[in-house]
Amino acid sequence: MTATRVAQPLSDLVADVSIIDRAAIERSGAGGVADVLARVPGIEFVRNGGPGTTTSLFIRGAETRFTAVYVDGVRVDSQSTGGATWEAIPLSQIDRIEVLRGPASAVYGSDAMGGVIQIFTRRGDGAFSPYIGLGLGTYGTSKTEAGFSGANGAVDYALGLADESSKGFNTRPVAGQNPDDDGYRSQSVSARLGLQVSKEHRLEASTLSNDLNSQYDGSATRDDRNLHQLRATGLNWQARWSDAYSTRFSVTDARSRYETTPTPYLTITSLRGYLFQNEYRQGLHLFTAALERREDQLDNASTTPTTTARSQNALALGYGLSDKQHAIQLHARQDQDSEFGAQNTGSAAYGFAFTPQWRFTASAGTAFRAPTLFQRFSIYGSPTLQPETSRTMELGARYNDGRTSWGLVAYRSSVSNLITFSTPGPCASTVGCYANTAQAEYLGVTLSGNQRLGEVDLRASLDVQDPRDQVTGKLLARRSNQHATLGVSTRLKAWTMGADAQLSGLRYDDAANTTVLPGYTVVNLHAQTHVTKDWTLLLRVDNATDAVYQLANTYATPGRSLFVGLKWAPQ
Repeated sequence: MTATRVAQPLSDLVADVSIIDRAAIERSGAGGVADVLARVPGIEFVRNGGPGTTTSLFIRGAETRFTAVYVDGVRVDSQSTGGATWEAIPLSQIDRIEVLRGPASAVYGSDAMGGVIQIFTRRGDGAFSPYIGLGLGTYGTSKTEAGFSGANGAVDYALGLADESSKGFNTRPVAGQNPDDDGYRSQSVSARLGLQVSKEHRLEASTLSNDLNSQYDGSATRDDRNLHQLRATGLNWQARWSDAYSTRFSVTDARSRYETTPTPYLTITSLRGYLFQNEYRQGLHLFTAALERREDQLDNASTTPTTTARSQNALALGYGLSDKQHAIQLHARQDQDSEFGAQNTGSAAYGFAFTPQWRFTASAGTAFRAPTLFQRFSIYGSPTLQPETSRTMELGARYNDGRTSWGLVAYRSSVSNLITFSTPGPCASTVGCYANTAQAEYLGVTLSGNQRLGEVDLRASLDVQDPRDQVTGKLLARRSNQHATLGVSTRLKAWTMGADAQLSGLRYDDAANTTVLPGYTVVNLHAQTHVTKDWTLLLRVDNATDAVYQLANTYATPGRSLFVGLKWAPQ
């Protein structure tokens, strides 16, 4: 489980977690990973245009670089921009997503200041199961996917291939920008192979690869393009030495390559990770100990080409207790950074279930994020930058009786040494430099709920938040004071259908809070049915009311669009 890095029942969780399965992803009508996540409580996203363009994600209003992202346990990050390159993660390859809201540096180390998102591709299970999917939509959108999964004796396997493209729309309809349509093409593959060597030992390998070619407007006449390559590979060995003691050893490697053309720019982030995780269970008690090493490298070909690297060695300890009424989670970690020395983090969480349906939780934690190598060593960088740090407190209440569930979480997070792009200073650039100039506070309440009424499922969430720069007193750019989601789904004869709405309040496009981005409401519809036993028809209408809105100033968003998909998967 994402919250503790070890498997545990959902009923034992103290952390604020959401899980999205493949069925929900397919029904959502989403064009990208960020679109799916935006329907999760506590999350907003910003995108410069349509799918395939630069995307940022905010958990509880925290910076996009404050979310640690893993694909099948492989850390994905950019040491250039900071945070995962969301537009380069292919939604078609994803089987499940787990979202942890709140700091988790005491478990995961640097980056996990605002939360953690774990992404999982398909895993083989049961008999051989092939599938083929075809789809067409507005803006010349097309999607082709195929794959298979299964298990045979001690071996399980899964393979997925996908090709998606769209002619797009004019994402920047302003003077001085190319009026052409800005489309994209994504070609991806994922594979997982597992071997149950014995009852006690399992080996597993996974890989995800995606090539993305997307257009953007950077001039009046050029056909500007983003060229993304994402590679994420992991090897794992899981061993159970006794009923009480088990270990996991993993080696992971990720590479994120970003290039623009015809404007020359190239940056490559290489990440290598080693993890030795130990679990010891004794009755109601769980003890964990982990040794972890991370190696980051940035090759940046800009006006002043640089190749820089750093490493972190960590020891993480954890304790958990869970019975019918009480749940305790304690974590402590020290990361020895090759540049900044020892970084200590910790967290404590307690849950009390005073009835089988009701649970109250309280937690506190510290976290940090080391500056990116670009922030320190590019022409805009300063070697004197220090890690960003945070302290967070959280209170929650949850109710679940099987048909009705709801949760209320209140949080307050204070960030020190916040890195911003500031005025010219010690760096080589005369335009501006990165500096530890700010402090921020993320204060808010998240209310979420689900209700089943016969064949009708209702869901909703409301976030009231105040992500604010404590130095200037201004609201942090592109984040609202309130945003919400509403959803309904039901079955009508052979059809499964539903609708969802995303609502957001006013935001500001800039740190000075002078450029207003008005609030908006977007409504999406979906319907699905089995044409035959093995064939499924999917219909989606995104932005059904054809709302005109902006996530970033001067950038357009998609209007009303239709997608029709047909999938063959033998039952």
